[in-house]
Amino acid sequence: MRVLVQRCKEAQVTVHHELTGRIESGLMLLVGITHEDTEKDAQFLADKVAGLRIFEDEQEKMNLSLLDVGGAVLSVSQFTLYGDCRKGKRPSFAAAARPDAAETLYELFNQLLRDKGIQVETGRFGAMMDVTFTNWGPVTLMLESPSNPSS
Repeated sequence: MRVLVQRCKEAQVTVHHELTGRIESGLMLLVGITHEDTEKDAQFLADKVAGLRIFEDEQEKMNLSLLDVGGAVLSVSQFTLYGDCRKGKRPSFAAAARPDAAETLYELFNQLLRDKGIQVETGRFGAMMDVTFTNWGPVTLMLESPSNPSS
């Protein structure tokens, strides 16, 4: 499982001009799932995202987590995080999980964050979405679960 984390001042996602999710400051997450991912991977990454210390404290050091600052999450499913561009010019998405399995783990991941008291807004799984946000810093990190075969 891969999660691209971007610290943001604000973020929103629309589907066919309909707003489906919007947050103020917090984290913009792009979430990719591969075939081997399990509930354990979703739990690991939910814990990592919630506790990741990438918000500044009073000394302007990245020392505070999403939980510490009361931030929110905009979570968007993103199968293209498993795009393989090593051969040719067209990405292969063979490593991305099938939609039914991916959606189940994506929903679990979001629920695990909510269970920690975090506001989680989302797009619509499998839909063509427009995502806009202001990257704050900028801060962008790629997180991967330990069982990810490429990590």
